[in-house]
Amino acid sequence: MLQQKIQIGKSGIEVPYLGLGTWAIGGGSWWGDNDDRLSVQTIQRAIELGIVWIDTAPIYGLYHSEEVVGEAVRNCRDKIILSTKCGLEWNHETPVFHKNVDGTRVYRDLSRKNIIDEVDHSLRNLGTDYIDVLYTHWQSPDHKLYPIEETMDALMTLKRQGKIRAVGASNVTAEDIREYSRYGQLDVIQEKYSIATRRIEKDLMPVCREYGISIQAYSPLEQGLLTGKFTMETVFPEGDVRNNNPSFRPERRKKILNVLDGWKKYTEKYQCSNANLVIAFTANLIDSLHILAGARKPEQIEDNAGALAVDLEESDIEQMKKDIEILNE
Repeated sequence: MLQQKIQIGKSGIEVPYLGLGTWAIGGGSWWGDNDDRLSVQTIQRAIELGIVWIDTAPIYGLYHSEEVVGEAVRNCRDKIILSTKCGLEWNHETPVFHKNVDGTRVYRDLSRKNIIDEVDHSLRNLGTDYIDVLYTHWQSPDHKLYPIEETMDALMTLKRQGKIRAVGASNVTAEDIREYSRYGQLDVIQEKYSIATRRIEKDLMPVCREYGISIQAYSPLEQGLLTGKFTMETVFPEGDVRNNNPSFRPERRKKILNVLDGWKKYTEKYQCSNANLVIAFTANLIDSLHILAGARKPEQIEDNAGALAVDLEESDIEQMKKDIEILNE
């Protein structure tokens, strides 16, 4: 499966379905301190294993993730597909407050000027002269303030200039997708998706099919819950992002862990980890789905890469689909 590639929308860019997400590599209070040396080794190991779509964002560690990624890919830029994001800003205020990140007030700004300025900053952080996929990270709740027509005009300008190769959008509605597509070529959306969080199947998948837009799923392991490494007794420290995730609440966590317990026969059959199994199965839930899995240690990306070798039998896929219906109740 490693050599099989999927096209990103209509961009002509093809990659294996599994990519590396670098949110955690940015560190900060959500993720704790990182060893940047290990982060660089993790990214380089991913590339060696054929995981060549590396995704980052300025907001991850307030530029830190982009800087670490830039260091890691300095000597292998031509071997990877690199994506980053725009639209979140903390160097100036806007009318749209996003959230507080480690004491820094972050705002949304999808204006033409800010997008173009942000991309130039990201290019410097990443040490490259082009970005393969640029996502708008969060959408404006008021399209009169930042019209999608203006946002897309900036993105298409950057594409014509050769600074980006494809346009993506994250955290969108179906109407957002339609409007982006009205003003240019939207190739991919990036949304949270896992066997425990399947909202996009009803809300976004139909319109993506209509326009030939790819989907890239983040948090496919539901922030680690689907690895099977946590139990009902696992407690996370105050401020940990998982404390706000509905899947970690006792009643829902129990359902999820019961499903994983029933899948031990599959991890034995395919000689793989829970993470391998879940990633491989998730890739079969939506046609041509791209999946981002995070890692910040080489052994984590080596485990994730094992999913590429898991070739599930159709009968097992169908049974597993039935098993997860309990999570929709």
